[in-house]
Amino acid sequence: VQLVESGGGLVHTGDSLRLSCAASGSTLSIYTMGWYRQGPANQRELVASIRTNEGSTIYAESVKGRFTLSRDGAKNTIYLQMNSLKPEDTAVFFCHAAVNYGLGLPVEYWGQGTQVTVSS
Repeated sequence: VQLVESGGGLVHTGDSLRLSCAASGSTLSIYTMGWYRQGPANQRELVASIRTNEGSTIYAESVKGRFTLSRDGAKNTIYLQMNSLKPEDTAVFFCHAAVNYGLGLPVEYWGQGTQVTVSS
């Protein structure tokens, strides 16, 4: 599975951005897709994730009500709509996919990362 991200950039506090992540390859085996982020001094943390078979989503508490994760199954693409951005949202955002090949533990795939910078 290959993940290609787009949509990062530099914005001001209160602005919006939309990140996209397109998957290719063994996409039928993907069972979750989502976004993680890693700030300058932080560990990589989950932002939002979606189960591809049922569409249920989970969000980090810090982004609930501001970020919305959606999926276009026909395009194998997920979107993270980020509204009311704050300086503390500044991070490199990574697309993530978990793939079940039926061999035991899922295999994780990561995108190359896209920088989101929110200036105050």
